This record gives sequence, structure tokens and C-alpha cells, in this order.
Amino acid sequence: MDKVKRRRRRGYSRVSAKHQVTLPVDALGQAGLRPGDVVLVSAEGPGRIVLTRERDPIEAHAGKLTGVYRPDELDELRDEWH
Repeated sequence: MDKVKRRRRRGYSRVSAKHQVTLPVDALGQAGLRPGDVVLVSAEGPGRIVLTRERDPIEAHAGKLTGVYRPDELDELRDEWH
């Protein structure tokens, strides 16, 4: 007996025998997720799984020290190291 392929519905996916799911590109784009992003996977009740992007520590802290140093102070400190 031949297997019949079912027509996919846009935005839907199926859990494979290996517990794998392919996420629709549209949903990833709307969530702002890109290839290489690390995500935390958690269950929020029956039938609901949530993916949360791990925050990049550099991105999280970039710009926090603005105004701490005078405009040329870091260049002076770097010159001292050489």
C-alpha cells in the first residue's frame, strides 16, 4: 500500500517519531528568531510549548557605561597599556 502525503496547512507542523518539529519560517520571523539563536524550551500547560531566545550578554550590557568616562579617557588608558 502506498503512503499518501497529506497536504500541509500553512503555519502548522507535525511532531515526528524522533520528537522533532520544523518551525514555520513566518513564525520564526515574527518572533525575531534567526538561525544560530539559542532558545529555552518550556511547557506552559497541555499542548503549549514556549521558545524564549537566550539573551546575548554583550547585547544586554552594551551601552550601559555611556557617560561614565570622558570622551578621550579610554583612549588615554589604552595608550598607557602600550
